[in-house]
Amino acid sequence: SSGSTQSTGDHPMLVELKNGETYNGNLVKCDTWMNIFLKDVICTSKDGDQFWKIPECFVRGSTIKNLRIPDEVIDLVKDEPVKRHQNFKMSRGRGGARVGNRPQPQAAKKPKQGGGGRGGKAKNPTVNN
Repeated sequence: SSGSTQSTGDHPMLVELKNGETYNGNLVKCDTWMNIFLKDVICTSKDGDQFWKIPECFVRGSTIKNLRIPDEVIDLVKDEPVKRHQNFKMSRGRGGARVGNRPQPQAAKKPKQGGGGRGGKAKNPTVNN
């Protein structure tokens, strides 16, 4: 396997999507987001009345509702070591900002004395009786 992609060879499986379509094919690859690459696929419509034969397809993990996987595939995954993030600081949060990229805090500004803008104190106040 290369990077975070798990290579599983040719194992038959059924993928049911949240929209009701099913994809029956051979699992080629999957990744940590459950994105799946299948080949020799038969796609079935939601109501089961239409079928398409597709040479290969990619299924986004977030669209998957259910998977039917043979036991030997599950056994293969169990035996593979889980790779942990080597650098914790690099994997935190979604924004990607790291400590070195943060802007430096600004010094607090001193309030101006008198004058300036609307409603400020007059520079030469006069007392009216």
